[in-house]
Amino acid sequence: MKLVAEISMYPLNEQYIEPIQTFIDRLNGYAYLQVVTSATNTVVSGDYLATMEVLAKEMQRSHEEVGQAIFVCKFLNGDKMSSGQ
Repeated sequence: MKLVAEISMYPLNEQYIEPIQTFIDRLNGYAYLQVVTSATNTVVSGDYLATMEVLAKEMQRSHEEVGQAIFVCKFLNGDKMSSGQ
């Protein structure tokens, strides 16, 4: 099963661009994920469980490194998207 996740990260500090870029760069380091970034969000897609594991790992790492940050996420069944249902 495929997962498509739309994520926006909001670090709660004045220096917010670097933590966001670092998070995106880490996601791009996983060759088995598709990562598309726009001005307001990043869309990550791949195998459902593998994608969720990466997101959990990288969000936790961001919280450990940045402190407080808000992640706004939408999760979609990628299989249904590709078949038009």
